[in-house]
Amino acid sequence: MAIFTGAGVALITPFKDNKEVNYDKLAQILEDQIANKTDSIIICGTTGEASTLTHEEHLDVIRYAVKVVNKRIPVIAGTGSNCTDTAVYLSQEAEKAGADGLLVVTPYYNKATQKGLIEHFTLIADSVKLPIIMYNVPSRTGCNIQPATAAYLGKNVENIVGIKEASGDISQVAMLQHLAAGCLDVYSGNDDQIIPLLSLGGKGVISVLSNVAPRQTHEICQKFFDGDVAGAAQMQLDAIPLISALFCEVNPIPVKEAMNLMGWEAGPTRRPLSPMEPQNVEKLRKAMEEYGIALK
Repeated sequence: MAIFTGAGVALITPFKDNKEVNYDKLAQILEDQIANKTDSIIICGTTGEASTLTHEEHLDVIRYAVKVVNKRIPVIAGTGSNCTDTAVYLSQEAEKAGADGLLVVTPYYNKATQKGLIEHFTLIADSVKLPIIMYNVPSRTGCNIQPATAAYLGKNVENIVGIKEASGDISQVAMLQHLAAGCLDVYSGNDDQIIPLLSLGGKGVISVLSNVAPRQTHEICQKFFDGDVAGAAQMQLDAIPLISALFCEVNPIPVKEAMNLMGWEAGPTRRPLSPMEPQNVEKLRKAMEEYGIALK
């Protein structure tokens, strides 16, 4: 059984002006996501700026999210690292905190071989009992989980149950689905490819768009699952200009700006991420207004 089906939000981490984690605002955002039908919370991933959180902050944010959500929907904790031992530590602590699953990114910068990836993910999986979704995002990590590697892990490691596919390569996803033969749940890691991934048997999306349009992103998936493929596809297409604006600068700069435009007081990003360029803020604002999102 999948950890979740539908739209899981790759949640931002709100900061105060001094760049400390804003836990009060995080609680409000979590409640709004649940109220607007988000199917899962993915905490401390790329969009959550996990790479600039200290280990203590990282784990505190996971613990807080688990406490606030209180089993109403699954909480999947990002616990990946380019150091296997660090990923093991974060994964074990997230399990202790009560997370429902883990999202583990490929080792970045080190650029492991496929054999190294098998060893990396197997060691992490063997250290915990929680189900694991691998995260393949070669544009950020410089490392691609080949379909045969992902399928091997899905077939041979009991608690590796899924993959967030953000390679952008639909042909790769098709080959993965062929080789995995149902042993991995596949989630789109790209908001502009939700319907193509679902059409290949995907279980849903781990979404940046869901931060600003949780109900709509849920509905894109739900319409597809209910058999209204044309309606789901139209919703996907209607969201393309907004998705484009949300990625006109490196994620999560635009989505955090979008949350601020909506009045969420999400705060700044941490360095090395910089404030959004004024012309791109206007592009984002226009796309949000045209999509029907209320701005403050």
